[in-house]
Amino acid sequence: MSDWIAIGALAAVGLLIPLGMMSVSALLRPSVPETGKSTTYESGETPTGGTRIRFNIQYYMVALLFVVFDIETVLLFPWAVIYRPAISAGVPMIDLLWPMLAFVGVLAIGLVWAWRSGAISWARSPRATSRKTERDLNQ
Repeated sequence: MSDWIAIGALAAVGLLIPLGMMSVSALLRPSVPETGKSTTYESGETPTGGTRIRFNIQYYMVALLFVVFDIETVLLFPWAVIYRPAISAGVPMIDLLWPMLAFVGVLAIGLVWAWRSGAISWARSPRATSRKTERDLNQ
């Protein structure tokens, strides 16, 4: 039962420290209301236009794919570290290779799917396409 008391105490400390810090900072911070503080900040310029900007989805897709394959390398590293000592200890090679090959295979299937669905290819803007055709016509 004492393990649960320790876990409960740790959870209480984990909740009380952030809540205490937020309440102390709310009490100590200066509060000087101004209209300039509530406006949108754009490098000191007067904001123009709407706040909703449409971003190209490819930026997010590239970021997601980077995170997935970056985590893949992090998960491959411990396997690579224990590979040679495990072979020396007499573990059969198929027992070592099969889990990692299955893992890399699933990621390869995901990469092929992303490639075929067009998640990796950049969409051309109409302006860039028209510039390219104008350049091709002038040559």
